[in-house]
Amino acid sequence: MKRWRRNLADERAEARVYRELAGRRTGEEQQILLALAEAERRHEAHWTELLGDQVGKPLRGHWRTRVLAQLARRLGGVFVLALAQRAEDRSTYGIDVDATPAMAADERIHGEVVRGLATRGRTRMSGTFRAAVFGANDGLVSNLALILGIGASGASNETVLLSGLAGLLAGALSMGAGEFVSVRSQRELLDAGNPSPEASAALPDLDVDANELALVYRARGLSIAEAERRAAEVLASCTLATEIAPRGSHGEHEAVGSAWSAAASSFCFFASGALVPVLPYLLGLEGYTAMLLGAGLVGLALCATGAAVGVLSGASPLARAVRQLTIGYGAAGVTYLLGLAFGAS
Repeated sequence: MKRWRRNLADERAEARVYRELAGRRTGEEQQILLALAEAERRHEAHWTELLGDQVGKPLRGHWRTRVLAQLARRLGGVFVLALAQRAEDRSTYGIDVDATPAMAADERIHGEVVRGLATRGRTRMSGTFRAAVFGANDGLVSNLALILGIGASGASNETVLLSGLAGLLAGALSMGAGEFVSVRSQRELLDAGNPSPEASAALPDLDVDANELALVYRARGLSIAEAERRAAEVLASCTLATEIAPRGSHGEHEAVGSAWSAAASSFCFFASGALVPVLPYLLGLEGYTAMLLGAGLVGLALCATGAAVGVLSGASPLARAVRQLTIGYGAAGVTYLLGLAFGAS
């Protein structure tokens, strides 16, 4: 009875999550989320029927689901969808003897539905998010390494502080400029693959018997048979508006992101990350105390960025946090040892 009541409470809480998410969306995504909420209501009816007149006072759902509902109400977005995806993947209906096989299958399918919705958001934010994660981690690790290396060499507190601030500004400007150029270049490379308007305009004058149009499609990766079939279809129905080949998908550009947004994201997050190891020196601390505190703050920030990447990618936040921490501390540790070597000599 206790387990049934708990399952009932969880189903009600999950339905609330989807309704809250639906309230922040329109169109097809809203309809999909409302359909998921309706499916959870069917599961709720199953547990209500089993309990009969023993339903009792309504229980509160699992704390994770309650927190998720609050996030859905206030934030929405891909972050909450990624958490909802992990929640569906944790369903225990597969081993619950009182849950029907259809309910267990529903939960698996719900996870894929949420994964699909989250993928849309991940695609839209992937370019800017990549720049933000790269900038934040580069700022944290590079400036920590800089401060540890200079501090280990025996330089004065003022020298370490000025070096850290100079590293912050120089690195943030370099990261912002580099992201702008790289994203703009990548978008230009994608655009270079789009068909030429002049070639499309020549379609009506092509020799149907020679049909060299098939070579275009073979050059774009189709087999001989597929290319000839595609060319025949295009020539049979071409108009002045027909394009010789499809243009690059909008999703490709979404995945790359905007050059300006990537540059701004990289600049701001690098500066934010690079400021963390400098904080102890700005507060007046010196020597090993400042270095250790800075390293500790950077460790917490590395874990936070790693966990955020884990949540948004649907992976384990703990594993990603540990990976981020290990790589960051490894790079900074090498620089610290080099600083000791230079200081000794």
